[in-house]
Amino acid sequence: MKEYKNNEELIDYLICKNVVINNRELALKNIEKYSYYSIINGYKFVFKDNDNNYKENTSFEEIFALYEFDKNIKAIFLKFTLEIEVILKSLMANTLAEKYGVEDYLKLENLDENVEKELVDDFIVKIEKEIDDNYIKHPAIKHYKDTYDFVPPFVLTKILTFGAISRYYSLLKQSDRQKISKYFRLSDKLLRQILINLTMVRNISAHSDRLFNYRNKYDISFKNIEKDYNRKEYLCNLYMIIKSMKVILDEEKYKEFENLLNIEIEKLKNKLIVIDINDILRIMGYDV
Repeated sequence: MKEYKNNEELIDYLICKNVVINNRELALKNIEKYSYYSIINGYKFVFKDNDNNYKENTSFEEIFALYEFDKNIKAIFLKFTLEIEVILKSLMANTLAEKYGVEDYLKLENLDENVEKELVDDFIVKIEKEIDDNYIKHPAIKHYKDTYDFVPPFVLTKILTFGAISRYYSLLKQSDRQKISKYFRLSDKLLRQILINLTMVRNISAHSDRLFNYRNKYDISFKNIEKDYNRKEYLCNLYMIIKSMKVILDEEKYKEFENLLNIEIEKLKNKLIVIDINDILRIMGYDV
């Protein structure tokens, strides 16, 4: 398509591409709510053959089922990465305050001397800007700046994004990283690898991008999590993220997380006809 088409025309366009529309009215409502681009362009690749044609009997409803599955698992990942974020921020704040005090922790000499100075300086500038930007919006920031002219780490971490707090962790001295990673019974290197990927998964989940086929060149030393996993490629995938969360979340939280994911997988399985649930699981990185 090279010109604008309204929703009715988009439905007709799918029909001419041999996509079955079982319920035209419902299909129109879903396109109106979620957009043709998000549903079709995002997920049609699973339903195409080697000649880039839709597989026989592919329906809008089946494509939408995959879209909805991905939307639902993104909500699950958002919920449980928030849990990880809260724990990480608490560990970071306590570690910094205990070792460097509540006033002088955000200094160059308190960060990893092996990281390029320019990168560390740039990070500190960004953190200071974040404090300034939140002066009016966050009462605790205003209180500490006005009263003491500094912001303690347990207040600073409240305003940092998951990405910023993960970056902060990666710039800590190794001994500080190790103290935090010890809580999860992980090496600081493995925790840093997991946090890099969780940051990206969190961003994908929050901004409505496609998650189920997640791939990232920033690898995780996965043999330290699941030694018998049969990797098909040397990129991080969603299955690896799922199992990495097992070593970060406590047992009860992980069971809840895994159960919610399995419910969504089962729901999708019952809606698939042209493709098989194992096709999706393989894309996610499961060894099936």
